[in-house]
Amino acid sequence: MQTMYQEFPPPPRAAEFSELVRKKLEEARTAGGTRETVTVELHGQRLNVDVIDLPLDGLYYNPGTHRVRAQRSHDPVANEVLEKDPYSDQAQEYMRFLLQADPADPSHRDRSFETLLNDLREFGQNEPGLVTHHGVAVNGNTRLAALRESGMQSMRMGVLPESLTWADINSIELALQLRMDHRRDYSYINRLLAMEEQAKLGRTPEMIAKEFRIQKATYHQERWILSAIREFIERSKSKAGTALRLVDFENHQEKLKEMQRAYANLEAADRDQAETLKETRIAAIVLGFSKTDVRHIDEHFLQRKYLDDVLPSDLKSGPEAGAGGAPASDPELIPGLGMALPTAADTVTAARSLSNRILQAKAVSANVEGGLAEEAQKDAQGLVDSAKDAFNAAIDRAGRDARVRKRKQQAPARLAEACVAIDHCVADLVQARTSRTLDEEAFDDAVQKLQVSLRKLAQQASRGLPAPGDGVSWLIAAASAEGSR
Repeated sequence: MQTMYQEFPPPPRAAEFSELVRKKLEEARTAGGTRETVTVELHGQRLNVDVIDLPLDGLYYNPGTHRVRAQRSHDPVANEVLEKDPYSDQAQEYMRFLLQADPADPSHRDRSFETLLNDLREFGQNEPGLVTHHGVAVNGNTRLAALRESGMQSMRMGVLPESLTWADINSIELALQLRMDHRRDYSYINRLLAMEEQAKLGRTPEMIAKEFRIQKATYHQERWILSAIREFIERSKSKAGTALRLVDFENHQEKLKEMQRAYANLEAADRDQAETLKETRIAAIVLGFSKTDVRHIDEHFLQRKYLDDVLPSDLKSGPEAGAGGAPASDPELIPGLGMALPTAADTVTAARSLSNRILQAKAVSANVEGGLAEEAQKDAQGLVDSAKDAFNAAIDRAGRDARVRKRKQQAPARLAEACVAIDHCVADLVQARTSRTLDEEAFDDAVQKLQVSLRKLAQQASRGLPAPGDGVSWLIAAASAEGSR
């Protein structure tokens, strides 16, 4: 079975540090009094380990921690060093940088790290971390970085048994992270990666959902989202070698979840329309539109072709070759006109072509490594800006139309709610009459208010309706008959 975790060699001075750990553990056990311990979970079993004070200069950040797995792609050169020599000064410095960085934008410092730093400076370390016998921090990597920055010299650490494997270490870290009282959660993408890791280790969806404290349906949704993100990253690769990164999707959690739900709702009825919706929404997401804006991209948005009306000609593309490079089948012609009738597959192809260009342009324009020609980045940014203007115009129009539709549906919806309330009133009336608990005067007052309200409704319904339907006709006739008495 393929493993998702990486086996790391012992760090430098591992034997020396291990000897220090043994001495400190022995001192703690023979000193008498109450020893500090910490409980960890391993394969469903609870394990109590002793806590000792260890010097910070002998500890290493865990190169396999789930906490910064997605963010490691922020600097490909530094990440390559981390993979080849995880305990080198350069690799450990990159780990320190990522641990204090904003998960969604590693170029900025995380505010929660600042909060942790201030807390440690004021109150000191509360909860112990976890460390291997060789000095690799299993839990508490962020606290280790904060303690070093605050000028501390040591850290309280629970020492794990020497017999543990890297698979055990990964399992322990994950179990600790998923405790509800943990100080700092994994970022969204790192949580998705942790689920993927568990699946590739052979765990069932039911087991993973239980461990992550989510519904099984949510687990499948998260796996779909990670798969889609990987596909978008692959499609964002440009000839210049740039590509979007996992970290670029950190801030889009809710938008991606809503995209998956919208896709699933459409897929059963119309797979092509669902694919078109997905392609159009991901383009809007990477262009930076808000969650409420992206919601306007729905079936109505596609049917009304809002985007087609405003998209610049250089961003429009016709049908491309079919799968495997084979020519697409001959299009159906409109009788008498000789014009091609676009097929659903053509719509998907056009939407995917547009989203591919936007994904690639976004990757080039947001390139943080440098090395690209200024002209290439300028052209990519121009395409992004042009696409964003078109999407903005289309979404604005769709939003205005949606508000109009909502106003049109508001009165019927209110009346439907009133009907439900009256139905409940009927049941309540029967029950009150049976138990002889009906307040007849209050009931009569309420009926009189209903009478007034129905008159007002009939009066407004009779205006501006040249051909009223059966329901409105009845209402007008009933109000007129009641008024003639």
